[in-house]
Amino acid sequence: MNTFKSTLLLVAMTLLLLFFGEHFGGQNGMVIALLVAIAMNFTTYFFSDKIALAMYRAQPVTREQLPRAYAVVERLTARQGLPMPKMYVLPTESPNAFATGRNPRHASVALTHGILELLDDEELEGVLAHELGHVKNRDILTSSIAATLGGAITLLARLGWFASMFGGYGGGGRRDRGNGGLAGLLMLVLAPIAATLIQLAISRSREYEADATGAHTTGNPYALARALQKLEDYSRRIPLQASPSNAHLFIIAPLLGGGIGSLFSTHPPTKERIRRLIGRDLV
Repeated sequence: MNTFKSTLLLVAMTLLLLFFGEHFGGQNGMVIALLVAIAMNFTTYFFSDKIALAMYRAQPVTREQLPRAYAVVERLTARQGLPMPKMYVLPTESPNAFATGRNPRHASVALTHGILELLDDEELEGVLAHELGHVKNRDILTSSIAATLGGAITLLARLGWFASMFGGYGGGGRRDRGNGGLAGLLMLVLAPIAATLIQLAISRSREYEADATGAHTTGNPYALARALQKLEDYSRRIPLQASPSNAHLFIIAPLLGGGIGSLFSTHPPTKERIRRLIGRDLV
């Protein structure tokens, strides 16, 4: 199923680029868009994990530098029959974590400096088991592609707005540019919402699945529940500045807010996740 989702997202990105290319550049624009789509699909499949890691200035760490986390991951991967992922640390005090990569043999797990300071050993094991749950469930490629697709939609909207403001590639009068500018502005507003909705379609269920997989692996759902409650509380105090296109990668949604913003959260409510783990909303 996750392989199907990944393929569907790559096809969607290709069709989207072709549509924009034809709309703003005619046949020549479509040809250019096709070449861009091929390049983006290649980059997305092979380098989306590296893009996400680089965006947050993640630094690779060795066993000697991070023995506590390495020991936990080595134990969990042996239990699950998974290869050892690459380990990274994000230089931020906001507590969070994510996994990325195109398959278990090319997986990476990233932890923020803040999460290492905040959680005890059992809670850290719960979080790492959750992230390895994403690897085991093979949804890390899907989430990485969704992140790239979300970024591509937003970028195309901005390019479309600029093209519309100047009458597209074919020129046009002031009135045409005005109408095109309004359409481009509408596109600029709606595109990020569309990108978020795409991520919503794949993100919420995968968090529940990774929670269940992690709890089953450790046999200690209370540790993961405690970790989620701590992360929710502290991430509000020290918010992580994240891109909307890849916020769904993290175990706790960065800058998660209430009201209308919560409707577009790429994560299910933390209280609901805790309730599914231990049968009540709070630990």
